[in-house]
Amino acid sequence: MAILKLLFALILAVVRPATAFPLNVTSVGKLQSQPSSIQAAASTLAYGLMSWYSNNQSNTPATAIGTFPQPLYWWEAGAIWGGMIDYWAYTGDDSYNPTITQALLAQVGPNNNFMPPAYFSSLGNDDQAFWAIASLNAYEYNFPVPPANASTLWLDLAEAVFNTMVPRWFTHECAGGLQWQIFKSNPGWGYKSSISNGGFFQISARLAHATGNQTYLDWCEKIYDWMAGVGFIDADYNVWDGAEAKANCTPVDRSLWGYNPAVVLYGAAVLFNATGSEVWAERTSGLLEACANSFFSPYPNATDVMYQPSCEPFNNCNNDQLSFKAYLARWMAQSAAVMPAIESTVVALLSASAEAAAESCSGGANGTLCGEKWYVGGYDGHYGVGQQLSALETVQALLLFQ
Repeated sequence: MAILKLLFALILAVVRPATAFPLNVTSVGKLQSQPSSIQAAASTLAYGLMSWYSNNQSNTPATAIGTFPQPLYWWEAGAIWGGMIDYWAYTGDDSYNPTITQALLAQVGPNNNFMPPAYFSSLGNDDQAFWAIASLNAYEYNFPVPPANASTLWLDLAEAVFNTMVPRWFTHECAGGLQWQIFKSNPGWGYKSSISNGGFFQISARLAHATGNQTYLDWCEKIYDWMAGVGFIDADYNVWDGAEAKANCTPVDRSLWGYNPAVVLYGAAVLFNATGSEVWAERTSGLLEACANSFFSPYPNATDVMYQPSCEPFNNCNNDQLSFKAYLARWMAQSAAVMPAIESTVVALLSASAEAAAESCSGGANGTLCGEKWYVGGYDGHYGVGQQLSALETVQALLLFQ
């Protein structure tokens, strides 16, 4: 436990000048080869992302504080705040901290488990997981706890989410697993998804690391073994999307989405860091290799550039999917931070992707709007919150290796 906590403390203490890469960012639109400031680019990208947020005005309904306007759903707001906590931790820029704190606390709900009444009936397990993951980011990076709250606030919130998920583990179909949705009345309840189960897995892993509680470790083993047993994680460490429960989880939907392997990857890396187990080391390396094979290098002239193969080539990524590169970049980088053996692979992939992402962020009147496809050599005209978050997470991830 102490190793990971110490790592996060060191990240907070200092952001060193760039030495690990010849790459650096002098503007959002171009990564330069001469030394300059990746941090400055992250700052510009963070500002662009926060320009989309307006639900913190004096006339904003209490239920809307911390969320983003439609068509963005509630879960993505949690993902964004997790990314902004990363931004603070990596750069030391605390100018957004009051906004982040207000947003997180506005959505905890009456039971402090990220099940707010305004969204309660439509919640998915994955939705709730993204807010818990943001809270874990806050705990691990020692994000300031507001006055009049327990010092363990951020950890307590994540533990409360874990405690809501345990009784949702249904064994009468597929011999286990979480449903995608929490309530049977929701469309999609009959689907068991990798992101819901992977989110549960990562939360369990990070709680195990934080507390040393064997119960969390036991759940990590249980979830991973179940995902592998039903074929959501295959022998080559591909992590597929999920399956219908009523058909006993057959056939598996073999769609490839970057956040599915990434959420499991970081959980596995944390478990290696916590236990030193070669089993988790092998799984982490295998998951990373699968990510590299599936989500990078779409064309010969785009080596190591990240993309989403299930939608980008077909021009049909939806609002959720437009943000998936963010989580792949985030969890790859954080995995390498806690398992240095994979650092060189991650650095190569994220360096090329960050440069391509920065080149895509040249749209709009200010030349800082980010595009969707990073392999086209510039801005492609498709901008939005997901694109901005994906670029931010990928560029700021480089700061972990300075």
